Amino acid sequence: MINLCEAMIRICGGVASRFRNLKFRFLGVRISGYCWLRCVEISGNRSQIVLNGPCSLDRGVTLLVSGVSGAEPKLVIGKGVYINRGSMLDAHESIVVDAGAMIGPNCYITDADHGMRPGIPLSQQAMTSAPVRIGRDAWLGAGVIVTRGVVIGDGAVIGAGSVVTRDIPENAVAVGVPARVIRYRQPDESDSAVVSQ
Repeated sequence: MINLCEAMIRICGGVASRFRNLKFRFLGVRISGYCWLRCVEISGNRSQIVLNGPCSLDRGVTLLVSGVSGAEPKLVIGKGVYINRGSMLDAHESIVVDAGAMIGPNCYITDADHGMRPGIPLSQQAMTSAPVRIGRDAWLGAGVIVTRGVVIGDGAVIGAGSVVTRDIPENAVAVGVPARVIRYRQPDESDSAVVSQ
């Protein structure tokens, strides 16, 4: 009986995901292929968002695009990308998540922040932005924050709770606030060596 219930839940989830694909396509999101969409929020300039399926966006993921619309997309999610629960991508200029990247739960990725000149209320200052790129096969642990202008290299791993304020090279393992490189991934290391660091 439990297996039947699990099967029904999976079927219902799949039907709901397909409905969300159709709904967001109708609202202007550029979706190629099939994307597994749990209860996600996609708001702002939806026509500026590209989802290259297959990709997976888990429950509570928010994709937000603001600012002036242009010909080029501002938020691009690559094939095979997985974005875990409660994560938010906030694009004003450009955020690209390359193929195969994994973003852990409750991450925040933004390409902009408010101006901070004294004498002007912060809420009235213009946004400053710079493109963000998350490389192929990169992995962001739970609660990672990525700030404007950052490039995270292909195969890089960012430890849980880190705040990335500058570029991280390919295959680097970075941790901390602000994130700093502590070592590089080696092609011959086992999974247990990665976890133990």
